[in-house]
Amino acid sequence: MAAEPLPSPLLDAVIGVGADLGLGTTLQHLVAGAAEVTGARYAALAMTDPARDGLREIRTAEPPAGAGTLDVPVHVEGELFGRLRLSGKQGGGPFTAGDEELLRLLAVQAGIAIGNARLYEAARQRERWIEGSAAVTNALLTGESADDALTTVAERARLLADAAAGVILQPTEEGGMEIVTASTRADPGDIVGTTIAPGSPVLVQLLGGEPVYIDDSATDPRMTTHVRHRFGPSMMLPLQSGGRLIGTLALPRRRGGRPYTDVEKLLATQFASQAAVALVLADTRHRRERLAVYEDRDRIARDLHDLVVQRLFATAMMLESTQRRAPDEPDVHATLGRAVDELQSTIQEVRTTIYALQQPPTEAPATLRGRVLRETATAAARLGFQPSVRFTGPVDSRVPEPTAARLLTALRGALGAIVRRRSVTRVDIGVDTTTRLPDGRSSVSLTVYDDGPAPARGPRAGTTVRWQAPL
Repeated sequence: MAAEPLPSPLLDAVIGVGADLGLGTTLQHLVAGAAEVTGARYAALAMTDPARDGLREIRTAEPPAGAGTLDVPVHVEGELFGRLRLSGKQGGGPFTAGDEELLRLLAVQAGIAIGNARLYEAARQRERWIEGSAAVTNALLTGESADDALTTVAERARLLADAAAGVILQPTEEGGMEIVTASTRADPGDIVGTTIAPGSPVLVQLLGGEPVYIDDSATDPRMTTHVRHRFGPSMMLPLQSGGRLIGTLALPRRRGGRPYTDVEKLLATQFASQAAVALVLADTRHRRERLAVYEDRDRIARDLHDLVVQRLFATAMMLESTQRRAPDEPDVHATLGRAVDELQSTIQEVRTTIYALQQPPTEAPATLRGRVLRETATAAARLGFQPSVRFTGPVDSRVPEPTAARLLTALRGALGAIVRRRSVTRVDIGVDTTTRLPDGRSSVSLTVYDDGPAPARGPRAGTTVRWQAPL
């Protein structure tokens, strides 16, 4: 015997439930269709496990007071998904057995549609996260700096997770964690720099490489930062590769936002693992590039020392010999003397350049020579040209640290005054450990000359600052 056709309102409702593969839309169609086929003024679907799909309840309106209620379960793949509740029969009468039967038929069809919608949603989410992970990996391996790389991970993860913020934390020397990068819809300035103190239960898990899932950041006692009150559900995922913990990716949603589903937690965890690998690879590539630059600088320094300095020194020796053999003519002697002095000055500057080239690009200078060059480079950025620097004597080995600190203070002050003056086109800096004080003691001296205007001595007389201290 042929099966009876479905009543038209029920058929329309079934078609409406299955018309869209989006889970939220499917459930909305289910609630609306249930109200339509039964004539209910109120219909709601309460989810049994909100964390699984990130949905708590969908309703058509507020339930009328004192109205009779019709309640049927909705099962998906044999598991209870939620309960469909109706109240307030139009016309004021009670719900009939026929209404309940129609509602049960709709619930069965809805269970199938919800299962399909879940599969579709999961597939779409996986596709988005995979594409996002590939985009992050590509960005990190195409030349971004370390800070830009972390920002890229935080920004892309925030968008994929539909989070209010994407945050990167890194371990501190004190044993805590600090927010070093944040991506938000507004200015994240007050978030960056926030720390989690050592000993926090959350920190223990994160430093151990375990993910932390928070239902409500604002009320969870484990959360101690001053920005926690802004956020609700959150994931804190370790960024680790090969047993090395790079940091933590935190993805908080706004206060009252929907909870993260199990699928979202899984996909975000996989994203964090892939991002950590990409960060390590990017860091390795940057280190390799820096090493190549350093090796190239070292080669240039060797060439300057082996070729240029030796030739300049040989030329100076030839001029000195010529000066001694030349007739006793003041002009010739004076010219040759100036040439020798210029060559000696050039040799000193080339040696200074060689020293600078031999310093690793990212290394903070520890020697006095290196610190003088760093101060000079800082001034050069504001002057628009590179000052000349000459070192005479064993600068690094003879000057004690307190004296070196005072010399650097004097140099910084002199350069600061020069930067503020106009029309400076030349700055010469000399550090000499072969000088002596009037009482005969050994000393270190600093000389800073610039060709800026000095009205008392002519428009281009220049200014010379001298500083001296005993050794």
